[in-house]
Amino acid sequence: MTQSSRDRAPAGDAAGQGASERPVHPRDVAAAEGLLSAGRISVEGRLVQASNATLYCSIEHDGRTAACVYKPVAGERPLWDFPDGTLAEREVAAYEVSKTMGWGTVPPTVHRDGPYGPGMVQLWVEPDPDIDLVGLSRSDDDAIRRMAVFDAVVNNADRKIGHLLPPGDGHVYGCDHGVCFSVEYKLRTVLWQWRGKPLTPEALDALGRVHAALRGGPLAARLSELLTPAEVDATRRRVELMLKHRIHPYPPEDWPAIPWPPL
Repeated sequence: MTQSSRDRAPAGDAAGQGASERPVHPRDVAAAEGLLSAGRISVEGRLVQASNATLYCSIEHDGRTAACVYKPVAGERPLWDFPDGTLAEREVAAYEVSKTMGWGTVPPTVHRDGPYGPGMVQLWVEPDPDIDLVGLSRSDDDAIRRMAVFDAVVNNADRKIGHLLPPGDGHVYGCDHGVCFSVEYKLRTVLWQWRGKPLTPEALDALGRVHAALRGGPLAARLSELLTPAEVDATRRRVELMLKHRIHPYPPEDWPAIPWPPL
């Protein structure tokens, strides 16, 4: 799916922000997580191009407001290569890795009960419509390079161009991380321009933080709640391989390297 206005079929104005209401920015992590966890969710519409049930909502709590995406577990379609009912937890796990890396690659995301049962709730990021996503995906932009490193860590099997969310301030967020963390190497992405190239010092620092947090740290504990032990161990091993070889990974030889459709 693409988190943009052209992809949703709203039932009303999801923003709904009155003069006394205070919106939440995705970089205000504590406020965003608190709002997403405790706020009242109102379904406004759905994202019409999403393969799973993906609802565009407003959320409000204690004078704070935001738009968000809600993906109920009940609306997940079965996949042959991922266990049923686990996509929402994988989305949250990707956010936890993003937080540990320190790059804010994934918008604030929580797992909670909603109008249609438990699921993933993620802060909405509206991309700048004037930014050429195809050109951005093919560029050597630093934020896109960070995204490529993040995807290698979480083993993202579906990094499409439309999953890039540049709000126009130089940052780039990514969405749709439900098919990540497979034990098998399934990296499938449109961001292969750095394959085999040395990792930046910044990337090595971020990988070091993840590795430390996976060795008995808070990230290991959190991921153990969201993933299987084998998936957590595979994540640690991917990080160790990147730290050992200090290069961006190459495409898999027995798995399609680019998602289809790439947009």
